[in-house]
Amino acid sequence: MSTTATAKGTAAHPAYQALIKRIEEANLIRSSAGVLGWDQETMMPSGGVVFRGKQLAILSRLAHEALTAEATGEAIAACESVPELTSDPLSPEAVNIREIRRSYDRATCLPASLVEEEAALSSSAMHIWAEARKSADFAAFKPELAKVVDLMKRKADCYGWAEGGEPWDGLAEDYEPGCTAAEVEAVFTPLRKELQTLLDALMGSSTRPSNAFNEVKVPIERQKAFVREVASSFGFDFERGRLDESTHPFCGGSHCNDVRMTTRFHENNVNDALGSTTHETGHGLYEQGLLEQFIGTPMGDSVSLGIHESQSRMWENQVSRSESFWKWCYPRMKDMLGDCVSSLSFDDVYGGANIVKPDFIRVEADEATYNMHIMIRFELERALMKGDLSVDDLPDAWNAKYREYLGIEVPDDAKGCMQDVHWSMCAMGYFPTYTLGNLYCAQFFEKAMSDMPDLHDQFEQGEFSGLLNWLRTHIHHHGQRYRAAELCEHVTGRPLDSTALVKHLNDKLRPLYGV
Repeated sequence: MSTTATAKGTAAHPAYQALIKRIEEANLIRSSAGVLGWDQETMMPSGGVVFRGKQLAILSRLAHEALTAEATGEAIAACESVPELTSDPLSPEAVNIREIRRSYDRATCLPASLVEEEAALSSSAMHIWAEARKSADFAAFKPELAKVVDLMKRKADCYGWAEGGEPWDGLAEDYEPGCTAAEVEAVFTPLRKELQTLLDALMGSSTRPSNAFNEVKVPIERQKAFVREVASSFGFDFERGRLDESTHPFCGGSHCNDVRMTTRFHENNVNDALGSTTHETGHGLYEQGLLEQFIGTPMGDSVSLGIHESQSRMWENQVSRSESFWKWCYPRMKDMLGDCVSSLSFDDVYGGANIVKPDFIRVEADEATYNMHIMIRFELERALMKGDLSVDDLPDAWNAKYREYLGIEVPDDAKGCMQDVHWSMCAMGYFPTYTLGNLYCAQFFEKAMSDMPDLHDQFEQGEFSGLLNWLRTHIHHHGQRYRAAELCEHVTGRPLDSTALVKHLNDKLRPLYGV
């Protein structure tokens, strides 16, 4: 039987239909909360934060109750007892049953009161974080963060973890199924050595790309038109999505036909706006590429955050920081941004898009240093969860890590441990998915290049549909048919490793720095 089609008659089985109806209803509640979350970050007046927290809390509780209801468990068991629904483990029905079972088993570990508490705390902590960050006031945010850490410890206790594991593992399962702290450490340790070798070589060179591209002033309205044009050229459908502004760029929404991306703008950094937008466009293209007939079920959902991040990183790094992309984009940028960039040469722009400079801010980091930022966060949140680090000591521990990993002194907590929204959102266990995404991205792109050797020639002509269609076929349309590690091996023919990422970075950056 084909693993890409529904077996004849199985989708109409009464037990399966009953299960899917329940799961789709739970997803409608969650997707409604997603739109409210987007609104909180983009449109909601600050005075609405308390009431919005109540709205999100009740929706979280309702979605949790729908998933964990006794009737849901009975529907799953009924489906599992029907051989024709599960005989082909890669069929849409079998995939949905398997993944719904996994979600149900995890959700039933959590009391509804804890789920509601987390939603309310996330809403209030995000608001307090945003206000405290403006003045680098960690003391104002610290009580909320302490509540988050306590709640995450209780949540991890509910989930449990494998023998020999640790609390962090229980949380990471929400973002990257099957991922453990020990496995992450095993990947990160050798990667850090490779990155440090490259960084030392680049920083020791007397040849440096021009930084002029990162210093030009461009009116924000022009930037908005420019980045929107790039997103559209990549294939993002603005009839099924939108682009707005937020403090911290993200991609959300409620459906493959209602994808909400955000970015941010600074008058003196159009490159940052472009990087943020192409990154979120990668997320948006994944969301728009999920098969509509499966939306609301695991077959219509992304594999993991690591795979999701592989899509955003591909469009941000492998595409929009490539020489071939800029051969197409450079004249269009000069036309759209006008006299603001008239003095910039092609080398100024391509080199400026690939400047390597250790800095404090993760979302503005270059490709060579970005993963160092993730390693620091992983080590700190792991220590917080194990009880080896207190919230009181977090700023000092953060600053010490930046000294050790990147050789820089953090000037204040806004540029330090308060820069990311994630912990205020109760998202512990999330950060490593960014580096896993970079690794998956490089390996996927290497395979795409093998399948389409003229891919960079296509980019030079402003033709990006070849890559997008490849991603649709090999990744987006599978939904959760494969786990992340399985998908990687299915697509590329080998398990995940750092070879492709290290080669990509060395091949691009060493020539720019003359090393």
